[in-house]
Amino acid sequence: MSLKGKTAIITGSNSGIGLGVAREMARAGAEVILNSFTDRDEDHALAAEISAEFGVTARYIQADMSNGDACRALIETAGGCDILVNNAGIQHVAPIDEFPVDKWDAIIAINMNSVFHTTAAALPHMRARGWGRVINIASAHGLTASPFKAAYVAAKHGVVGMSKTVALETAEEPITCNAICPGYVLTPLVEAQIPDTMEKYNMGRDEVIKKVMLERQPSREFATVEQLGGTVCFLASDAAAQITGTTISVDGGWTAM
Repeated sequence: MSLKGKTAIITGSNSGIGLGVAREMARAGAEVILNSFTDRDEDHALAAEISAEFGVTARYIQADMSNGDACRALIETAGGCDILVNNAGIQHVAPIDEFPVDKWDAIIAINMNSVFHTTAAALPHMRARGWGRVINIASAHGLTASPFKAAYVAAKHGVVGMSKTVALETAEEPITCNAICPGYVLTPLVEAQIPDTMEKYNMGRDEVIKKVMLERQPSREFATVEQLGGTVCFLASDAAAQITGTTISVDGGWTAM
């Protein structure tokens, strides 16, 4: 699944899933554009590390995904886009009647609206190049729901719906659009939560992972960022040229229930 000669923009990619996806795409030979809202030396150092490790061009471009103009500017600053991976996202948990309005607005803006803006800006570049892939990192919560996550669930359902619409609008072109729906993924952020959860429930690491953190994930195993990166690379490959307008669940059986 070589991606040599392709430019991939991955939003929200200076850590976690986004960084894992960027690394796997670089491993496959793509030029990668990392992104987040910060502009620190370590952000640019990440790009330099990827470039050195995989022998590809890697750059970091700061852009605030809560701002529509900034989302569109990211695509233009990159100078082109063959593969767009919309990954940026945030979360907040609260009952709907207590949900802070500012948190609702931020989650909808970053998790859903950014997908609209980056996709709208990227499609003309893909059409000019005669090829393109839009790959949206949605969630199991784009297909099902949990209490206290109204904004996140609404946004991820919106991303799934938008993916289908983009796929239909590009169906007669060499451009595809799909959504990946992960369950629980082992990221540094999740890893950091394990010790506190162990203490709270007075359980060992394996027990707290299987019985508490992965209660809804039948495999009782986390997905990994490398697995998600591999799924993205597959959807970007020629083997997936006729896969469009659908979702691929990487959730250990969660949405099978």
